[in-house]
Parts: sequence; C-alpha cells; structure tokens
Amino acid sequence: MAELIDGKQLAKTVNAQTKRAVTELKTRGVNPKLIVILVGEDKASQIYVRNKQRKAVQLGIISETTRLPEDVSQAELLKLIDQYNHDDTVNGVMVQSPLPRQIDEAAVTRAILPTKDVDGFNPENVGQLYSNSNLNFPVSCTPKGIMSMLKAYQVTLAGANAVIVGRSNIVGRPMAALLLNASATVTVVHSQTKDMRAYTRNADILIVATGIAHLIKGEDIKPGATVIDVGMNRDENGKLTGDVDFDSAEPVAGKITPVPGGVGPMTIATLMQQTVELTKWSE
Repeated sequence: MAELIDGKQLAKTVNAQTKRAVTELKTRGVNPKLIVILVGEDKASQIYVRNKQRKAVQLGIISETTRLPEDVSQAELLKLIDQYNHDDTVNGVMVQSPLPRQIDEAAVTRAILPTKDVDGFNPENVGQLYSNSNLNFPVSCTPKGIMSMLKAYQVTLAGANAVIVGRSNIVGRPMAALLLNASATVTVVHSQTKDMRAYTRNADILIVATGIAHLIKGEDIKPGATVIDVGMNRDENGKLTGDVDFDSAEPVAGKITPVPGGVGPMTIATLMQQTVELTKWSE
C-alpha cells in the first residue's frame, strides 16, 4: 500500500509560511497585491478564480479580480495588462485560461511583465528556468508545487528516472526543466509516443498531466514508484477523478497523490507563495 502524499496538509504548511511572510512585509508598509483578469463566463474558471481570491484574503494578500466580457478585444485586454504593468502597487498579474477565440494567448503571456508574471509563463521566465538560472524568477505554479511535494516527502531526485506524461507549457515542459535542474534523468512521453508503457514502467518518479481520466493503470507503474497525478477530471457521476486509476495504482506505487487533495491545493498555495516572492524581489 502506497504512502499518500497529502497535498492538502502540505498546502496548509505552505500557506502558514506565506501568511507569516505577508505579516512581516506589512510591518514595513509593503502590501502584496495580486490581480486576476477573468475573461468571459467559463464556470470552471469562475470557481478557480473565486478559490484563489478567497485564499489570498485569508493570507492577507490584496486580491482583485477584473472581469471582462467574452467579446473583449485583444487590444483592450493588452491595454489593461499594460496598466497593471505600470502600477507600482501591483506585484502579481495573471490572466485566467481558457481565453476566447479572438484572443492570442501567447501574446497575452508575453504582455505581462516578467517581474509580475505570477504564473511563470512569460518566455523570459521560461528561459531562466531552462537555463537553470541562479536569478530570482517565477515558475509555473503546478510544477513548482510538485517540487515542494517531492521535497517534503523526501523523494530522491538526483539520478532518479523521472517520466512525465504530457508536454503542455503549463505542466509537462516546466516540470521536465525543474527535474532536470535537480539532476533527475527526464523523459517526456505524449500522444505520439510509441509504447508509452515501456517508459512509464521504468519510472522511479511518474508525473501524469494529460486530462485523460484513468489513462495510467497499476500495470503501467513500476513497483515502488512515486506517482504524481495532476489530472482533474469529472466522471459520469460528476465526481473529481485523476489521470491515474487510483484503485489499481495505489497497491503498486510507493508514494501517490490522491485526486482531489493532492496537487490541486498545492497549486493555489504556490500561487500565493509566488505572489509574496515577487513582492520581495521587487523591493
């Protein structure tokens, strides 16, 4: 039976540290401020944004959500981002995905100043990550949160065989860079990979981020492996479930994250942590 990696509990620890850091900043007259821009009426996005705002308020971070209509033009959105870029009271800016068809997401990502890019998506910050820079820069929150989980549960990274299923710019690619920087041997597999199981079965650390419910079964996992499930899917009953079939994977794995209660809470905790880091770095 695998050890459960409790993201909820770890997030509480990270949030407590963030709250202390916010209190310390406020004694010096510094008030961390996060701006979230929400375009359109996507229900899942509204829930995510509400959760982020609630957590920010709990931790003493000023959080403002700017809502824009579904038919907003790209020029209007970029103009708003530029205003926040030049607002010295704002420390972090994020635009909630997905965006409507008329908006070029890459252009939006490039528009946010690297020093206010709380999501860590700006190409300049991605370059810092891939070059293993020793400077201060933000990193995509889900992979950064996963690194905190691996550290907290004393998972050895140096020399480990790490396999990432999925190659998105949000999880798969930055995750690969972080693990490579930590001296793991990294393989990224995806929809075009031939015989994916040959790779996953050889992974000491298996990170799955595909958006396909129960893609990975127990038979796809190396006995004793650490399994990190990034998936957030709804089954036929509307219940949250992961990209890993937990029931068959849990008896095989050495350590495993549940869904819900695994990666999700750590992503939001890391977003708050990074907002405070950006505030400190800008002083």
